[in-house]
Formats: sequence, structure tokens, C-alpha cells
Amino acid sequence: MPVLKNINELEAVREKARAHKKDRENNKLSIILGMGTCGIAAGANEVAAAVREELDKFDLEAEIIHVGCIGMCHNEPLLDIQQPGGARITYTKVTPALVGKIFEKHLIKGEYSKRWIFGQIPGANGEIVEGLPTYDELPFYGKQVRIALRNCGLIDPENIEDYLASGGYGGLAKALFKMSPDDVIEEVKDSGLRGRGGAGFLTGLKWEFCRKAKGYPKYVICNADEGDPGAFMDRSVLEGDPHALLEGMIIAAYAIGAPEGYIYCRAEYPLAIERLKIAIRQAYEMGLMGKNILGSDFSFDLKIKEGAGAFVCGEETALIASIEGKRGEPRPRPPYPAVAGLWGKPTNVNNVKSYAITSQILTKGADWFSEIGTDKSPGTAVFALTGKIKNTGLIEVPMGISLREIIYDIGGGIPDKKEFKAVQTGGPLGGCLPVEALDTPVDFDSLTAAGATMGSGGMIVVDQETCMVEFARYFLTFASAESCGKCVPCRLGGQRLLEVLTRITSGDGTLEDLDEIERISKYMREGSLCALGQLTPGPVMASLRFFRAEYEAHVTEKFCEAGVCAGMFTYEIDADRCTGCGLCMKACPTKAIIGEKKVVHVIDQSQCIQCGACYDVCNLGAVLVKRKHELPVIEAAQGEGVI
Repeated sequence: MPVLKNINELEAVREKARAHKKDRENNKLSIILGMGTCGIAAGANEVAAAVREELDKFDLEAEIIHVGCIGMCHNEPLLDIQQPGGARITYTKVTPALVGKIFEKHLIKGEYSKRWIFGQIPGANGEIVEGLPTYDELPFYGKQVRIALRNCGLIDPENIEDYLASGGYGGLAKALFKMSPDDVIEEVKDSGLRGRGGAGFLTGLKWEFCRKAKGYPKYVICNADEGDPGAFMDRSVLEGDPHALLEGMIIAAYAIGAPEGYIYCRAEYPLAIERLKIAIRQAYEMGLMGKNILGSDFSFDLKIKEGAGAFVCGEETALIASIEGKRGEPRPRPPYPAVAGLWGKPTNVNNVKSYAITSQILTKGADWFSEIGTDKSPGTAVFALTGKIKNTGLIEVPMGISLREIIYDIGGGIPDKKEFKAVQTGGPLGGCLPVEALDTPVDFDSLTAAGATMGSGGMIVVDQETCMVEFARYFLTFASAESCGKCVPCRLGGQRLLEVLTRITSGDGTLEDLDEIERISKYMREGSLCALGQLTPGPVMASLRFFRAEYEAHVTEKFCEAGVCAGMFTYEIDADRCTGCGLCMKACPTKAIIGEKKVVHVIDQSQCIQCGACYDVCNLGAVLVKRKHELPVIEAAQGEGVI
């Protein structure tokens, strides 16, 4: 790779990269494979091997391109075919056995099977296949606006030329040669960008504080310690477009006056770390990082620090302590990191998405960004959409879109004809909102006012078969276990809340426990040192606020309506309905069901773990749910999902 010594050489390389990409699209057959963690987990490596075999079989020459996650995790593995001068056609849920059929039909016969095709991305000159929808015409993408995710799934993350061809490092060049550090900060401030790590503090203002703080050297840090259950926003950016993060960090370093930076990434993201290392090496080799970047007076070095999986290290002062080689524990603030951070020096800490958006603000302008979203929450929000929803995956939507649009238009609604019950936003420290809140706008202030939080971007949907008491207990189990133990309210309060929730879900709770939850939560919010302790009660308090009747039923009736809390019911087999077919026996993981074929079966309660497998497979309605506390048997029509 050439070492770029000035802005003209950068533009020449970018133009060459664009020309190479256009030549490839117009003259070569391209096979594009989704090789993010989600794709690999679904079998993309096996599909890639099958692609190579089938190309040899059909004697076809093609360029195989590996890309990151494009967002459709529910449709992985993905295989795209782009013929010379044509559109990029996306095939979903591809298996190795299916590759040959797709190639024969598409490449040999020139036919398209809508059975396997999701849609198409227009070619370099706008070419499309008549009769096939474009991504923008489909609900999953139609309402999205991709800024942080603009290149994910579209470029090869291990090829810097692909990033340059998409306009990469243009924002950095503009900052270095056309703007002063103060100009950069003002542009980011004017855009209204708020930190995408959860707190929502104005990014430009944070940069300004750090620039004005006394002390040298200064540092920039990327918080990529994504630890929320069900969250994979930052991981997907790191795997799919690592140079977007690097460019944003270099711009921030220039604005602040920082010669050095760190990416703090959890070690459980091996693919993300591998691609980051490749991107950093490429940036150094091209003179986009290191001494006198692009021949300017600005120099910047970047290192990766791998975290050991402590959730509390997502808090910026705990993260800084970990980089310093200390135990990852938060410290009191002030002073804030912008004044006294890494090794006591002024330090700017932002999330992956915040940095990834920055270059686009410089390239397209603050006004462009501020016109997207709402007045107080400009731009877009990235969510990992998971749970009981048809289209699980990664989405980027304009701020102000409603929860209903995300869940039903983009997410496709609730599967298996079941009913929506709640949505948890903000991860394990967030809050759940009921069906009455579906029209709430998704932005920092509206979600907080509704009783939830934006957080860093986790969004978990649950249906009618979810017990909200157990749901809250699950998140509390995670949050309390992740407490660093430094402050008493968090260390003891979380454990005490977990004891109360466990008692309620076991059928031993009292009405006084509901008051105890509120009392402990109050002291945790007021007395905990950092956001982990302050927000740990969030899911519990939100579920108690919106689903109090469920809590009271657990306490007064000793019954879990959703049939989840095992301590409140047992499964029994109705002798009048059971035909001895054996389906329940085969489904039982603990062999708790006894009986001969065509003879009424019996459940051994000492072996039953209340998993519900027998209930799910019985198509005769012979498996009944009995209240454990000497109350009448409750029957449920099979398939209705309500006990």
C-alpha cells in the first residue's frame, strides 16, 4: 500500500478505488457472503466452502467477497450474486446443499426464484431486475436510515480500498486541511449529536470540555465493551466497517489535541478484534495513522485493549481503571474523565456508534444530520432487535420513530400469532413498556418519560407467554452478579432485590415484598456510585409499575399466569385425554414421564423441572397445569399459549 503524504494523494487513491469497484461491478461476477458473527454462527463458513466447490463444478470465475452483517440476522446465512453490470440479488437462509441449486438456476438458466430471494440492491448504474423488490421497498429496510451502519454488509471490512471507494477518510481529510480543531468541535456541536453509549450527553460539548482542560498528553478512548444481554450493535460495526470507527477516533483526537487513543473491546469479540487489528495496520501503512498523518502536523497512535468481560467496565471510569492495569471499578465524579481521565490526564470517551457517525457529519454537514430525527435527539438510533419478534437483527432508524413502527413494520410483529406484551429498551438496566406505550417516539427524552431508557441500543420484545416477574428477575440476576462490589447500595441492594424477586417467583412472596422492592430501589438509585447500581432496579420498577397485577397474582393467588415460574404449578396428565402416544415422553429432557405405549402416562414430579416440553408437544390437551398451592386445576386449550 502507498504511504499517502498529502490530501491529493489520498484523493487519487480514493478515485482509483472507486474505479476498481466500478470495474468489478461492471465486468466481473461477484459472490458476496455475509461473514459477520451472526452469519458464521448460522453456517456461513460451510456455505462459503460450498460456493467454491460449485464455482469449480460449473467452471465459473467469480470474485468472492466477505462482508459483515447487513442487519438481517434472522435470514442468515446470506449469499448475494452480482453479475457484471447487474443488480446485487440477495438469497437468504442459504445452506450448502442449496448453493448448487441457486447457481444452476441463477447463473446457468438466468432465472430467479422468489422462494429464496429477499430482494435486490441496484447495480452501479442503477440496474435492477424487474419483478424483484429493492431493499428500500421492503418493510425491514424501508423505514431505516443508515449512517453508523452505512457500509455494514456492503463493503469488505478487511479491504481498506472498499472503505475508500465509499468515501472513507474524506471527513478526516476535511478536518485536517480545511478546519481548525475548534471548527470541528463546533460542527459536531451544531449537529446536536448525543452520545450513543446510553447517557446521551452532547458529543461536541464533551469534546470541547476535553480540549479546554489543562494537562498533556490527552487521550481518546472508544468504549466497545458491549456487555448487555442480546446486544450486538457495536460488534457489528467493528466487524462490518472498522475504518468508520478509526476515522471517527482520529477526527476526535485532532479536535481535542490527543496524540494517543485506545479501543477498549471485550475479548469475547474475537472477530471484531481481528478485523480492527487489520484495519489499524492498513491505516498505518497508508499514512492515515501514526506520524504526520497525510503530511500534516498531526500525529496519532491507536492501541487495542481487550477487556475481560466485566460488565461494570462499560462505565467509563471503570474502563479507564482497567486500561491502567487496575481492577475495573468506578470512581466518584467529579472530576470527570474530560478533566482527569486516563493516568489523570484529560480523556474523551465515546461509544463505537458515536465515532462512526462523526465522519459523516463532517462530510455532509451539521445541518444534514440535525434535520434527521427530532429537535432534541437528532440523527438515528441503532438497535439490536431481539426476542419474540419475527425479524430479529440490527436496525438503524431515525429518532422519533414509534415503537409500534419498529416492532410491527420493521420487526414484522410477533411470531406464531401470539400477542405483544412488552418491550425492554436499554438492556439489563433499562425498563419495559407495555402495549399502551407502543406509540411512544423512540428518542432519549420520550423513552425516559415513558419509564424506559434509550441505553446503548438493546431492544427485547416479549409476548404473552412471558412472565414479567421472572423477566425482571432474569435481568436482576445479571446486573447484581456484575456489581464490582465497591459500594454498599449496589453490592447488597442488588442481592437483596434478587432475594425478594426469587421469593416471589417461588410462590413464597408477600404483599410487603412489593413495598420492600420500592424501598430498596429508592436507596440504590440515590446511593450507588455509578450507573450500574443506580439503574439496576430499572427493569424491576418498570415491570412493577406496568404489570403490578402479575406481581400481586404471584403473591396473593400463588399463580404465574404465563406458566413460567416453576415454583407455582405442576404439570399433570389427564387420564381421560391421554392415549399413550408417547410424544410427551420423547420430548421430556429428564425422563420424568412414565408409561407404556397406548397406556396413560404419568409425570414423576420428583424428576419434573417444569420446562413445559410435554405441554408444547401434546396435541390432545392432555397435559394440564395445576396450581402448586392446593388450588383448582386450570386447563388450557392446546396451542392457545395461555394457562
